[in-house]
Amino acid sequence: MIQIEILTKKDCCLCDDAKEIVERVLPDYPATLTLTDIESDPTLYEAFKERIPVVRINGEESFVYKTHETTLRKKLDRLTK
Repeated sequence: MIQIEILTKKDCCLCDDAKEIVERVLPDYPATLTLTDIESDPTLYEAFKERIPVVRINGEESFVYKTHETTLRKKLDRLTK
């Protein structure tokens, strides 16, 4: 099972875009999505406050700021083969 995590915060339009792209791709892969609000953890907030969204795949940072559907599919394809 592939773990996808989006580091996000409230009122973040780039975060909304990343979530929309991941949710569109998710049904095609054996993957789960977790949304992590950086504002709920002071350590995460300090580390990522202006550097979001961050999309992690299996714990590895795969996208920062912009998530690209085609690239996301290619990364997930590599993990499922």
